[in-house]
Amino acid sequence: MNQARRRIDVTEADALIRARLTGWGTVRVPLDAAQGEILRQAITAERDQPPFDRVTMDGIAIPHATFAAGLRTFRVAGTQGAGSTPAPLPDDRSCVAIMTGAALPPGADTVVPLERIRRDGDSATIEAGYAPAAGQFVHRRASDHRQGATLLSPGTQLGAPEMAILTVGGVDTVEVARRPAITIVSTGDELVDVGQPIAPAQIRSSNDRAIAAALATRGFIDCDRLHLPDDRTVLETALGELLAEQDVLILTGGVSMGEFDYVPQVLLSLGMELVFHKVLQRPGMPLWFGVSPAGKPVFALPGNPVSSLVCLVRYVAPALVAALGATPRPDVVARLDRHVQFEPDLAYFLPVTLSYGADGECLATPKPTNTSGDFVALGGTDGFVELPRGMSDFAPGYTARFYGW
Repeated sequence: MNQARRRIDVTEADALIRARLTGWGTVRVPLDAAQGEILRQAITAERDQPPFDRVTMDGIAIPHATFAAGLRTFRVAGTQGAGSTPAPLPDDRSCVAIMTGAALPPGADTVVPLERIRRDGDSATIEAGYAPAAGQFVHRRASDHRQGATLLSPGTQLGAPEMAILTVGGVDTVEVARRPAITIVSTGDELVDVGQPIAPAQIRSSNDRAIAAALATRGFIDCDRLHLPDDRTVLETALGELLAEQDVLILTGGVSMGEFDYVPQVLLSLGMELVFHKVLQRPGMPLWFGVSPAGKPVFALPGNPVSSLVCLVRYVAPALVAALGATPRPDVVARLDRHVQFEPDLAYFLPVTLSYGADGECLATPKPTNTSGDFVALGGTDGFVELPRGMSDFAPGYTARFYGW
């Protein structure tokens, strides 16, 4: 049997897809446009952090040795706020009124909080019985990291903490993975978009919007949507043009064995290499994946809405993220909170809602759909768990990998 035409399991399908997706290069973007992107350069520290001995409490800055020698009242030599150049203490019996974030003045090494002192003009007296520790409330220079230290590595997704870290690197532009231009193609004469007149035997087109939403939550926003009829000539012309223009095609519908399921034939006629067609899973067995002569990936998902979205979330979206060079994240797992029975020798993608037990354990409550067309039943669910082939009974407490919508 042709290797590409045999039915494969989910692990092999996932591996075959990831092996063919090699990324789309890099692009340099302004810092403000980097949020959520995948970093493709190392970020090193512009300066020591902190770049000076930084005060962490409003109060007075004193030389601790003078306090230890018995002095309790210090002469206030001045006031210093954050951002001001520090002036040295004139002598070891003086102090400086200091603000949080200011640089520690030379000659001082300890900060006494405002609530522990009494001010009387130019004098500051430390509260009786209060004994400040040497060096307290001082964030020492380079105690976080030194100049030139690596702060972020390629593959890091730039979230809120990472955006702050980029500023410590002193960069105003950053090299990130280029995200692909994607077109989502819904096929079928029965599909009608919202706002358009609909015949009794037609249905609203929903798969393209669900796919676009799932991709958008993962940062893939350069996505066009297109509807094509069950017409081989139209499909061949339109898909040929899209393959020349776009980086990735995601089709939904027309991939099974029906008389009007033209998509596999059309893709092959366009010179596509078939990598696999059909995966041992439910829902979504007719999943098709191939690569164009130019190396562009094409995913042809089943037309049933639940199957389409499950295949997108299980295979397509994770593979696209991995192709950007993203550092892999740990699998998310959950425990079934009730018994599940599934007889076919197929992997089972079971919609669930998540909750947490008294011990903090993540629990998955099965919410099976009526059919693979019953996408309304997915409302309120969090995603699905993957139950493997080779088993038919899954007891409460069974640990399964979870995929969020």
